[in-house]
Amino acid sequence: MAWALKLPLADEVIESGLAQDFDASLSGIGQELGAGAYSMSDVLALPIFKQEESNLPPDSENKIPPFQYVLCAATSPAVKLHEETLTYLNQGQSYEIRMLDNRKVGELPEITGKMVKSIIRVVFHDRRLQYTEHQQLEGWRWNRPGDRILDLDVPMSVGMTDARSNPTQLNTVEFLWDPSKRTSVFIQVHCISTEFTMRKHGGEKGVPFRIQIDTFKENEGEEYTEHLHSASCQVKVFKPKGADRKQKTDREKMEKRAPQEKEKYQPAYETTILTECSPWPEITYVNNSQPPVFNNTHNNFPNLLPTATPQEAQQWLLRNRFSPFCRLFTNFSGADMLKLTREDVIQICGPADGIRLFNALKGRVVRPRLTIYVCQESQQAGDQQQKHENGDGSSMYHAVYLEELSAIELAEKIAQLFNISPRQISQIYKQGPTGIHVLVSDEMILNFPDESCFVLDTMKAENNEGYHVILK
Repeated sequence: MAWALKLPLADEVIESGLAQDFDASLSGIGQELGAGAYSMSDVLALPIFKQEESNLPPDSENKIPPFQYVLCAATSPAVKLHEETLTYLNQGQSYEIRMLDNRKVGELPEITGKMVKSIIRVVFHDRRLQYTEHQQLEGWRWNRPGDRILDLDVPMSVGMTDARSNPTQLNTVEFLWDPSKRTSVFIQVHCISTEFTMRKHGGEKGVPFRIQIDTFKENEGEEYTEHLHSASCQVKVFKPKGADRKQKTDREKMEKRAPQEKEKYQPAYETTILTECSPWPEITYVNNSQPPVFNNTHNNFPNLLPTATPQEAQQWLLRNRFSPFCRLFTNFSGADMLKLTREDVIQICGPADGIRLFNALKGRVVRPRLTIYVCQESQQAGDQQQKHENGDGSSMYHAVYLEELSAIELAEKIAQLFNISPRQISQIYKQGPTGIHVLVSDEMILNFPDESCFVLDTMKAENNEGYHVILK
């Protein structure tokens, strides 16, 4: 319905200008929750790791967060006033993140003099890619074997200890730090934004990422699981020097705009301040000392019980790798979820994840894609000697279950089996004809017969960093 106002000509001009300014001031509202008013329907549609001010208390605008993270990279000048900042990064370049303690006197006294743990991860900003994150990362791993999406530049970092990067989580790093001391960590992002866009005719627009930091304190069991603070920012990653060129292009475009147009855009800042957001849903349950096991058929997690509360159902989903669907089942109790039919779950989660979730709910054991049995050569030699002396006994083999059928997964499972770090395994070889050593590739593992038996031998790597594992 249109409203017609009969105004004098001069007033019409004034009214028109005011209306345009008003429309412009609302242009970004509901897209990002940086400031100002917003629509609740837009808030509910936002991803879990975007800025969710709706979950913060009403006086959150005046509340100073206990920590602040500052990425030392300039923001783009081509961002409208009510939109979230965007920062350009160069692939593989080290960027400093300053970890600042903003606590007031007497705030969080339980962490005074103690270490906290922060987890940094690179995740997708677009909802479309969030739903297929696992497949996207697996595709990247396949195209870039041995590479990581996110790394810590440890030599340049200050004030952090116990830096870790899980081989199964290419986009995540973690470390401990003391809030009372100066702490700066340097990160390197090795993937570029155009690696996750559909190839057409060149010049594809890269997808934005988010850098998210979640900080935890120790619980009574001395595990860093109690959430303290989370913040994130939006970035795009370019090939080396590409971020500098893009920043220059944006600046030149802004200089050519009229003064009235420039007022609609926020100024570029020398650094990027990460904005408070909701914690990443899985990290609350990550154990600091042991890498998570991703083979859900052998985790021995209990089945979901009908008596489970919605909170317990959420925890069950997280532990069984269904975190992308936690929000969809926020208010579902165990009984509610167990009432879902196979068709219901497939309609909610899609065919692949729906079938997997339905099988997990019903407690069905899904057979692993490949099972192999391994034994250490030294152990076999000892067993053979015992058998010779006692007339009985046999070599002790261990089952290794593979789902991804990759050389990286095999190295991780072997390392886990023998309680060593995966970093200590430099390469895996299979002993071929005439005793030659053939490098084990993903394609070779695809062709392993199910329930094959191998004896493991090790030899020192040429650079004395780690060991080569030989399958005989």
